[in-house]
Amino acid sequence: MQEFLPVTREEMNERGWDQVDFVYVTGDAYVDHSSFGAAIISRLLESRGYRVGIIPQPDWRKKESIQVFGEPRLGFLVTAGNMDSMVNHYTVSGKHRQKDSYSPGGKMGLRPDMPVIVYSNLIRQTYKHTPVILGGIEASLRRLAHYDYWQNKIKRSVLLDSGADLISYGMGEHSIVEIADSLNSGIPVQELTYIPGTVYKCKDLSRAADALVLPSYEELLENRKAYGKSFAIQYQNTDPFTAKPLAESYGTRGYLVQNPPAYPLTRQEMDDVYDLPYTGRYHPMYEKDGGIPALDEVKFSITSNRGCFGGCSFCALTFHQGRILQTRSHESILREAEKMTEDPDFKGYIHDVGGPTADFRHPSCEKQLTKGVCGNRQCLFPTPCKNLKADHSDYVALLLKLRKIPKVKKVFIRSGVRFDYVMADPDPTFLRELVEHHVSGQLRVAPEHVSNEVLKYMGKPSHEVYRSFLKAYEKANKATGKEQYAIPYFMSSHPGCTMKEAVKLAEYVRDLGFTPEQVQDFYPTPSTLSTCMYYTGFHPLTGEKVYVPRDPHEKAIQRALMQYKNPANRELVREGLRLAKRTDLIGYGKECLIRPERTKPEQPPKEQRNVPKKKAIRNIHKKKKK
Repeated sequence: MQEFLPVTREEMNERGWDQVDFVYVTGDAYVDHSSFGAAIISRLLESRGYRVGIIPQPDWRKKESIQVFGEPRLGFLVTAGNMDSMVNHYTVSGKHRQKDSYSPGGKMGLRPDMPVIVYSNLIRQTYKHTPVILGGIEASLRRLAHYDYWQNKIKRSVLLDSGADLISYGMGEHSIVEIADSLNSGIPVQELTYIPGTVYKCKDLSRAADALVLPSYEELLENRKAYGKSFAIQYQNTDPFTAKPLAESYGTRGYLVQNPPAYPLTRQEMDDVYDLPYTGRYHPMYEKDGGIPALDEVKFSITSNRGCFGGCSFCALTFHQGRILQTRSHESILREAEKMTEDPDFKGYIHDVGGPTADFRHPSCEKQLTKGVCGNRQCLFPTPCKNLKADHSDYVALLLKLRKIPKVKKVFIRSGVRFDYVMADPDPTFLRELVEHHVSGQLRVAPEHVSNEVLKYMGKPSHEVYRSFLKAYEKANKATGKEQYAIPYFMSSHPGCTMKEAVKLAEYVRDLGFTPEQVQDFYPTPSTLSTCMYYTGFHPLTGEKVYVPRDPHEKAIQRALMQYKNPANRELVREGLRLAKRTDLIGYGKECLIRPERTKPEQPPKEQRNVPKKKAIRNIHKKKKK
């Protein structure tokens, strides 16, 4: 059986090591599965001959907790884990979450806010000069100055606050191997200024002569327009083929320089990464706590692709994985599926085969792999590009092969189907196959809203496209004799959504005849177009002013409108309808959302209170005679 990487000095000694090359410090529990970034990077380094020790969820109150292996030969690798820690800890309304799925038994409190900063500072207390490299989603999306929703202000790069030496941003395979090889060859970490997919500190721009200079941090603090301008430049330089280095000034502290992104992995490189010898399990030390809940969600799922050319404004994939699709070969995916069937817990169901968007299996057009993505337009928004290659044939062939594997009863698709891409494909085969073989009663899709004005700011197709998809979906169900439903995801309070648009969405939910169990209130996370709109009040790429619902009470009203049947939401819904001047929806008609407010019955005169009913009537008659 494949061994886990060492998590204690004793396990290191058992391998005959007197020192590790890298200590990997993570805010997640240690799960050796390819859906966890720490597992991928540590196994990749192991495959290149490096010795890696893992310190999962160290006690940040004790510096001894990061001294488990002593000083590593080459450096510390630090990540917050698979999720941004602030999203992991807090709801959009700022309340503490009750469960951390990446911790033993789902227990909260085993990691601090902003682990990449806290862990790095903890390391620096003991190891003053050992290289520290940050990675993972938290560092990747905070690599330059960014708007922080939780403190409602612009914060500087985590590279400065952490005291680390480098950030490896994006998925990191290319950059981390080059960093490791450079350090191993004796190059000081301060000299590693040339590696794509990294951010470094410098006193001047002598090594980044062709860099685009962004507005300084001081300008960003004073001027929201400067922040919008900076974000627009960053957004237009996320493509590895065309991006320029970006430099951000911090006054007397010098500059941060972001090198262009690393090139996407080739299909062979993708196969190599996912063919690494993962155990597919959480470390046995968590058995007593009931395991790691996050593994249950992905244990029998398969990653088939990376990147997304969907371009949703509220998604950070453009900044993290990029817009160029990277895919694994059928052979690699089938090997993983066959290995999965040997797991004693496998019941015959592959829960998902996909990625950010399940049905993307190749770049949107041929030129992307040599010239990169377009800087001035999206592939699917507002309408599909004429060069878009909408073709599901490879995905259909892959799913068919997976269904034929012995012991596989059903292959589901749960990671999201892009319905506008389905409608762009002239061949209806995929939709028919999806309905007949890969849906279990309900297909979850994400139209996000019904107002075209809001959808415009979301970077989503018009509502008419979604309606046409529903018709095609219903037709495919009838053709296959199925009775299955499309369950939509909707989002409230996105930039551009006035109370009028929120009521329009509530009316659509009413006409659907069901109440969403969960409503996603827009969550402004770092490095998204939507978050930039939320902070600045305008679209950074067009300069257009955007209405932004920021007030917590207004956000609560918009959320309540989608769940208008909930008695607890009655007063909020009534208030929202009045603000939108839609009191026509208060009443007893079938189109009304809520009933009118009950008025208290008129109280009888004081002398008639608590008087028997018959006697009270006689008293009324006496008064009339007088």
